[in-house]
Amino acid sequence: MSSATPALTPTAAIRPAVTVLSGLWSRATYAVARALLAADPSLLLVRYDLTGTGYIRRVRSADPDPVDEQRGGLLDSDMSRTLPGAFMPDLVQLARTRPHHHVVLMPPAVVEPEAVAAACAGCLVDGVPLSDLIRVDSYVTVVHGDYLLDGLNNGSDLATLGIQAGEDDHRSLADVVVRQIEYADTLVLWGSRTDGGPFDTAHLRALLRHLAPWAAQLHLADDLIDATDLAQRLLDTRRHRWDVPDTLARGLEGFTLGVHEPHPSSDVVTAVFRACRPFHPQRLHEMLWAVNAGVLRSRGHLWLASQPDVVISWDLAGGGLAMRTLTRWLADTPEEQWHQFSDHRRLAASVEWHPYYDDRHHYLVFIGIDLNTADLHRTLTHCLLTDAELADGEATWRGYTDPFAGCFALPTQPPTAPRPDFHETHPRQP
Repeated sequence: MSSATPALTPTAAIRPAVTVLSGLWSRATYAVARALLAADPSLLLVRYDLTGTGYIRRVRSADPDPVDEQRGGLLDSDMSRTLPGAFMPDLVQLARTRPHHHVVLMPPAVVEPEAVAAACAGCLVDGVPLSDLIRVDSYVTVVHGDYLLDGLNNGSDLATLGIQAGEDDHRSLADVVVRQIEYADTLVLWGSRTDGGPFDTAHLRALLRHLAPWAAQLHLADDLIDATDLAQRLLDTRRHRWDVPDTLARGLEGFTLGVHEPHPSSDVVTAVFRACRPFHPQRLHEMLWAVNAGVLRSRGHLWLASQPDVVISWDLAGGGLAMRTLTRWLADTPEEQWHQFSDHRRLAASVEWHPYYDDRHHYLVFIGIDLNTADLHRTLTHCLLTDAELADGEATWRGYTDPFAGCFALPTQPPTAPRPDFHETHPRQP
């Protein structure tokens, strides 16, 4: 990307801080943005809204003057191809002309914050990394309490709902909801539910804590917002850590993927399953529906006895399960190539290296309402190789009947954006 503006690299002390404010429910997200504008007259809000022909970019400040508005082109489901050209020029221009102003970037409702992070990480401006021009302070996601549960259970694709980012955008609504929540440094729960329904505000806050235990959480009960307090809790927090991987790779890189809480807190349960011996491919395939019955969200990684070279990610939202090639195991990679992996990955592997399985292991997290964690663990344990099967050795394992055969291509190097290779939809239990 280039710019007609003369090159200028602000020092780290005057790089404008950027808070990325995401949320599928735009009305609540914009209300939070307006409150921040009211609290800080120097704040700049850069907001993008999708239309049928592209996007509209609006820049606002606390000044009541007319909004600066421009139109742009279509986005793509692969945001890494379109976001740098759509968003980054505005951030660069603001960095060069108003380096002392904090910026709130509000992407279109269906854009995932991780896509914004990827666009920022890979963007060069006149040969200068974007990170030398701006400082991403944090990623904030606003969640509307009235619609959270419906969103988590909605496996309809965005195109069916008429809210897709581009023609080839086949993500589900639930996919967007969980990814906006899980990548956030701060979660803002909007609204209160005190009508005595089955899932009130306390339950929703517990659910968000289970979904993203690493995120700070803030509750806005109604439209009466203390704007000053809100700004103090959302701006200049420095909560974002650039080195934290995406959610599916967290466990592999040594970060927490979920906290095992088998006893319900406000009816919400998290079950963490960890083991080293591999899954039998046929038994796992037969038990996919049983494992995910009643689960709102499950995530993590695993390995199959029949395909012992590849790390397979596990990603369920909205009743649809996707399993992907994530990367190779270090055990299958020549040691002289280990520099291709992150420091976090190598450190995590060295800490948990097994004398027989090397760095191969399972790390799966299941989140749901009133889950029977004992039954879940028994089902998953049943899918592991027995002692007799384990004794047969890898040569025999590779010959197992494998319903997943051909689904997981072995990567030639550590990939940064794995492609979904196996999908299965599981109907909700009545």
